[in-house]
Amino acid sequence: MRLTVFKKLNMRQQASCLCQQGHFLAERKQDSFRLQLYALGDFYAEIWRVHDDEHILFIHLFQHPAGLVPYLEKITLPEV
Repeated sequence: MRLTVFKKLNMRQQASCLCQQGHFLAERKQDSFRLQLYALGDFYAEIWRVHDDEHILFIHLFQHPAGLVPYLEKITLPEV
């Protein structure tokens, strides 16, 4: 899926799409938030939640690889 199409979905649809079609890459904590990183199509998405809460606050979308820097130590690539 392309970023332009994904942006047209509401947040509930975006979350569902990420869980079903996205590739989970890593999770990290920032202050009182839990962030989960997914790759899908031509973009990356961070799902932001308050720590210990399943309610999604927002989904941050980006395409530039610089957004991956906070995750580099946590990303595990599959073995071939």
